[in-house]
Amino acid sequence: RHGDASPFATRARRAPEAKASIARRAAECVSDDQIIVLDGGTTTLEVARALRDDLRAHVITTSPPIALALADHPGLEVTIVGGTLRPNALVTVGAAAVDALRVVRPDVVFLGVCGLHPEIGVTTEDLEERHVKAAMIEGAAEVVALADHDKLGTAMPVVVAPISAVTRLVTDADVDDAALAPYVDLGIEVVRA
Repeated sequence: RHGDASPFATRARRAPEAKASIARRAAECVSDDQIIVLDGGTTTLEVARALRDDLRAHVITTSPPIALALADHPGLEVTIVGGTLRPNALVTVGAAAVDALRVVRPDVVFLGVCGLHPEIGVTTEDLEERHVKAAMIEGAAEVVALADHDKLGTAMPVVVAPISAVTRLVTDADVDDAALAPYVDLGIEVVRA
């Protein structure tokens, strides 16, 4: 299946219930005093909105919509990573973004996944976004992939990271065991929303 390259607003309308439940479960993975990196995307925006009101943490993001969504959260320090804005995905890319992320060692990275394949790994369709996502993953203690069932087993043209980089997969309730088995076999913790 070919990847969905539709603009942010269109993707935000796809499968809202699945996205919301994935986001709620993902937001539960966060603890106080952590450094959290939120990748861009419609599901990660939902994660930002689902973070509990009394959370005290440092959030780093390449997504202006996420930074704005968290602007009035009382316990969060929010850092927005600069760079060139990709108008379709509403994320920053480029050398400045990559350099800023390379020096951070986050406790947890939430990856808005484009494609997730047991052999090919984490993939995307944009080379510039790939460099940013790879820099997010590089120093992270935990990498949480957010993927609804139609993203599992799919691959896009550009490889971000091997599947071994992912420590936890949060997916929706509609995924059958057979589709999840390869990820479980690889030692990835699978959470059904």
